[in-house]
Amino acid sequence: MLTYVRESWEELKNNVTWLSREQASSLMVIVAVFSILFALATWGVDSVFSKLIQLYFDNLIG
Repeated sequence: MLTYVRESWEELKNNVTWLSREQASSLMVIVAVFSILFALATWGVDSVFSKLIQLYFDNLIG
């Protein structure tokens, strides 16, 4: 286990190409915007299905 951690740390230091701060910031904004849009879309679909199910049971019960 210790060997795995040591090798992983070495790989992170020597073999991984890190983004610049500017690139990371712009990508973070893009991810945040798409996350918000996806959350709003999910909320909208959930609201529509909730209303449809409520109408169905209201008509079923009377």
